[in-house]
Amino acid sequence: MWQSWQRRPRKIGLRVGTLLLGLLWSPTFIQPTRSIWPFPPKRYSGNALLEAGRMGVDVDGRVVAFGDFNGDQFLDLLTIAPDQQTFTFYLWDHEEYTFSKSTVFKHPRRVYNVVPGDFTQDGRLDFLVMSQGAASSQISLDVYVALPDGGFDMQPHTVSASGPPQPIPVDITGDLKIDLFGVQPLALSQFQVWKNVWNISQPTAAMFEITEPMFDGAQCTLSNPHSNAAIDLNGDCLADLFLVCDDGKSGDKYFQIWVNNKASGYSFAQRGRLPRGVQSITFGDINRDGTIDILFTTCDSVSQSTGIGTNCMINIAYNRQLPLCASATAPSVRNGKRICRPPTDLCTPDPDFRFNLHDGDGNEDFVKIPITSIFPPPKESPRPLSLLVLDTTHNPPLPLPIKLGDVNQDGFPDLLAILASGSSAHPDKTPYIAYSIPCARGAAGCDENGRGKRGFKMLKRGGDVLGTIKDARGAAFIDLDEDGTLDIMVQRTGEQGHGNVLFVQNNFYFDAFFLKAIVLNGACGSSLCTSPNGSHKYHPFGVSYSGASYKYTVLDTSGRRSAAQVGQLPQTSYQTLLTPYSYFGLGRTNNYIENLFVGSTKHTGEHYINMEGVIPNSKVVIIPPINGHDEGEASWKRELYLRPGEWIPWVTVVVVVSMAVLGIIVFVLHLNEKREDELERRRTSHHINFDAL
Repeated sequence: MWQSWQRRPRKIGLRVGTLLLGLLWSPTFIQPTRSIWPFPPKRYSGNALLEAGRMGVDVDGRVVAFGDFNGDQFLDLLTIAPDQQTFTFYLWDHEEYTFSKSTVFKHPRRVYNVVPGDFTQDGRLDFLVMSQGAASSQISLDVYVALPDGGFDMQPHTVSASGPPQPIPVDITGDLKIDLFGVQPLALSQFQVWKNVWNISQPTAAMFEITEPMFDGAQCTLSNPHSNAAIDLNGDCLADLFLVCDDGKSGDKYFQIWVNNKASGYSFAQRGRLPRGVQSITFGDINRDGTIDILFTTCDSVSQSTGIGTNCMINIAYNRQLPLCASATAPSVRNGKRICRPPTDLCTPDPDFRFNLHDGDGNEDFVKIPITSIFPPPKESPRPLSLLVLDTTHNPPLPLPIKLGDVNQDGFPDLLAILASGSSAHPDKTPYIAYSIPCARGAAGCDENGRGKRGFKMLKRGGDVLGTIKDARGAAFIDLDEDGTLDIMVQRTGEQGHGNVLFVQNNFYFDAFFLKAIVLNGACGSSLCTSPNGSHKYHPFGVSYSGASYKYTVLDTSGRRSAAQVGQLPQTSYQTLLTPYSYFGLGRTNNYIENLFVGSTKHTGEHYINMEGVIPNSKVVIIPPINGHDEGEASWKRELYLRPGEWIPWVTVVVVVSMAVLGIIVFVLHLNEKREDELERRRTSHHINFDAL
């Protein structure tokens, strides 16, 4: 019986396999398949960076801010004309896969910077305009408030002026409202806070109230320009303050770190001298150890006419902090002192965290990398490349930081910079990407023996489209159509005749995963917002909230656990152009995200939550409760969005058809087996039992 059952499927399987092979190899089968192929052609083809064009952005000026201005969870653009006064909104059209031109209006004064944010905490994205003040020692501040039914109130709320260093948005009071931190016009060494006191029942009242912050320590004179940031530096998932200061005696710069103690204010934690010739500073987890590191550039000199630096270097100051425990069961405390962070408790503060910028032998926490070792000159130009550190086409010139973004989704941030080559009078300015790689012999950023924390290698294959750009004046990472890849937006001078904005699609295929996340400001009680007249409801997605923090642990394919940290919108000054969401690669993994800690700026006992088992390749929206609501993780609202792919309907069809075919095969085999059983029963009934005779 078993032999007959085993034999029959082999014959059927052989016949089916022979039929399929014949159909696949038959020319008459291939030709009709091409003509009726049901899948739409891919928008981009090729494993490379591909030119996407202007995407409908035909502005003659520049992009000044990113933000979700219409609350549809797609990133929009705010541009400004060459007069530095005329604004134009470009809203992303998902169906047409392009930006569409929207509102155009003119600000009365020359604009320096724009900071999008929900200043009225109604779930709609307002924006703060920093413009030329009445005196050279002032910056005028005006807030354009979004209307509930769309658009903006063209009569802005005027805010008390700031000193020349641009203020930054930060939640000082812990109520999830956007405050401002800066200095007064005539007291540059005295910190000032614009406390958000907006009351929707009194829309004509003042939006901000000037107060003195609770800072326990000696204050400094803020630099202009600066790289101030609101980001977690001591590991407690609560945004601290990093300030760049001027030393009036020597003319050098130094930094101050102020730790956030919630209702107790800020306490001075560390001061360190920055190397001479320091330019812009950016923040990221460079070595993927669960702490935020500092990356900045230094140059011997900078041309004020071209903005190009000479003999520039990339400097990385690694954050010395509590490491991740080797396993979930490993002891985290020894002799009454914490020695590591368990995977289930990543938001443990480390009061002994340190940045050591001493350039000497034996200091593994500070690395200086010459630009020429990461970006060697092209073959056609033997002259070394120089770094563009200032955009002199803007008045005043804008500092250009090195952009950090995980282009290949391996969990380590890569570098995006603009390099200059050719003659000093008319240099070519081209964007370049350098991948973060493990340290090895000959890798930039590692010693001669191949030891170090991370190295960098310039992207060569697949990045030809960037090499065609010779008039770049700025670059930023952006996720076009929210499809989960870090694309690039290049701002151009227009000298090549190809417009002022170019988008580059990241079409590389990497066998790795990503996660996008955004923390909102708790508007509308973490639920749907209702317009004042009750005419319609909307989701409070139009929010740009600074200071949120993410820490996560993930297991790679070999079972090794690693941790990483990412900050949300830590910098907004001097047109930094950071996206309101955070994007981080996960590397190769065959599991869910083990632990995802999400921190806010709330002044409550638990200002963070832990989300377990988050699905990779998704977008997470977290809405913390505003003060006055119930505390605890249950009061936080979490939403997970999976982007449907174009192949999902067809995969469903294939699965259904496959199940139907398998069902037919099983049914046919069942009928054959039933027929064989009946024949065998008949043969048995006609069999003569000779033993009975």
